[in-house]
Amino acid sequence: MKKTTRIFAFLLLSFSMILLTSCNRDDDPADNDFFAGTYNGSVGFVEPSSGTNISSNDGKVFVTKIASGTKYNFSFSNGIPDLNGVEFQKQGDNVLINVNSSATAIIKIDNNDLDIFYTTDGKTWTANCTR
Repeated sequence: MKKTTRIFAFLLLSFSMILLTSCNRDDDPADNDFFAGTYNGSVGFVEPSSGTNISSNDGKVFVTKIASGTKYNFSFSNGIPDLNGVEFQKQGDNVLINVNSSATAIIKIDNNDLDIFYTTDGKTWTANCTR
């Protein structure tokens, strides 16, 4: 049983490494079932109820496309809370529309640029980044 668990863990780790290294700068998230990439630039987060206001021109957002290829996770630097499970629907070439959300969201993502304006529950995330 121990040997089977080790083999399974090794295979899972190998698959994860291949997945992460296969996404290069020319990959367009809209065209891939799986995607992982880091975007650099200005990031921000505001939560008026707690007095939180974070802003940086030297921030990062690590983007992963998960699940059925329609959900994205956005992991921000600078102590900004992550946005997880943001769902999109592809419409046309390289156009993703946010769906099933009570949030106000404008998120544009392609192989070079990431722009975010996302507001929900009084919290606002912003990003203007490139890869």
